[in-house]
Parts: sequence; structure tokens; C-alpha cells
Amino acid sequence: MIHPTAVVHAGARLGSGVTVGPFTCIEEDVTIGDDCRIGSHVAIMRYTTLGAGCAVHPNAVLGDLPQDLAFGNVPSEVRIGAGCTIREGVTVQRGTKEGTVTSIGDQCFLMAYAHCAHNVTLGKRVILVNNVMLAGYVEVGDGVFIGGGAGVHQFCRVGRLAMLGGNSSVSVDVPPFMTTHSGEYNDIAALNVVGMRRAGLGGEARKIIKRAFVLLYGTGLNRHEAVQRIRETLPAGAAHEIADFVETSKRGICRPKRMGAPGATILGGDVERE
Repeated sequence: MIHPTAVVHAGARLGSGVTVGPFTCIEEDVTIGDDCRIGSHVAIMRYTTLGAGCAVHPNAVLGDLPQDLAFGNVPSEVRIGAGCTIREGVTVQRGTKEGTVTSIGDQCFLMAYAHCAHNVTLGKRVILVNNVMLAGYVEVGDGVFIGGGAGVHQFCRVGRLAMLGGNSSVSVDVPPFMTTHSGEYNDIAALNVVGMRRAGLGGEARKIIKRAFVLLYGTGLNRHEAVQRIRETLPAGAAHEIADFVETSKRGICRPKRMGAPGATILGGDVERE
């Protein structure tokens, strides 16, 4: 079902049940999985792959050249997983070096005008609210929620089940399970308790994550000491995931806005009721 005004290159590969709306352009070397719905005025550029069951809304641009002055017009890719929703005006740009990939995991929801620059990697079930800006080489873990207008500096990482507040910005890494303050810069607010519950983490697991949080931010230990204490005192699993993430950070990690020693000055709201 291809609208007569759409332009689909003979070298594009479309699966069964694909629909293409009016005035959409699909270039050669594009692969679109079964049952995808491509809206009107969409541009899907060369070397882009969409998994099955994706919905792409009007004016999205997928796989265009990276906004990188060093780009040498080499072959690179965009790969979008199955079951993703790409809303109006979203831009996802392909890798900047030869053979590299910008990757969007399964079941991601990219809301209107979100931007994924070259070599961004999103895990599964990531939600980007309107106008989110992810710079080159940003890595985002599974189940992350990034609020509207938030910006992430190039090469930063956002750990699994973290949440970035709306209009916040980060230039360092955000550890797993944590949230940043809305409208603030590099500031940790608390733990993403709602996100953890929705992901099926039980009360005991959340308590262990809270202990890791306090060791990292509420004891005055430096990063190396906190990581060592987490590994020595807390069981393997989510707490060690935090430790591994922090230990491997190259840019450093977000810090709390308030640095009082007791955990209660850092943790608030739902976290304290755990």
C-alpha cells in the first residue's frame, strides 16, 4: 500500500503489510520490516533499517547524513528495532565513521522533534519526550525516560532505568536507576522508584539499590571508595551494576545538588517510604 505520490527507490526492500503515506521518500539500500506504517512527508535515507511493526509519523527524517564537519561521506547506518514509534519531526542520523551505526532498540518511543545524533545507541523501551537532544555517541540503557527538552552531551552514558527531568542537561554520566532535577545541570535528584516498580523490581531489590545510592552519594566517600564499599557490602545484581557503571565512567558522574552527609538530605519523596 504505497501512496501514488510517494517516491520509493527500486533498491529499497519493503516487507509485507507495509504502508507508505503521501509525499514520502524512501531511498535505495533501505530495509523496512513487515507491518510498518510510514506516514506522509517522511524521509528514510540510504542505509537505514526498520524492524517490524514500527510506526513513523509525518516529517520524520531517518538516516540522513550526520551533522559532523569531519564526516567524509562514507557508508554508515541507522538501525531501528521492532515495534518503535517515531513521532512527528524526529531526526535520527547515521554513524559518522565508516561502518558505524546509530542504533535504536526495540519498542522505543521517540516523541515529536526528538533528535538522535550520529552513533547514538538506545536500549530497549527508551522514551524520549518532545524536543530531547542526544548528541553524538550518547549511550542510553534499557527503560530510560528522558523528559521534554532535556539535552545530553556527546559521549555521555545514561544507565538503565534512569530518568532525566524535563529541560535538564547533563555533560557527565547518569548512573542506573537515578533521576536528574528538572531544569538543572548535572544534578542527581533521587532514585527512579516509579520506573523501578514499573520494570518489576521488588521492594528488597529497591532497598539494596537505595543502600548503593547512599554509599555513593551520602557518606562522603570518593568514587573509588564508594564502588569498593558497594561491592564489599551489597549482593551482586543491581547494586553491582551501579558500581560497574561508575567505575567505567570516563566523563565522571552526576552529583547531588545538596551534599549533606545523611542520606535523608539526598533522598526524598517515594524513596524514603521504601
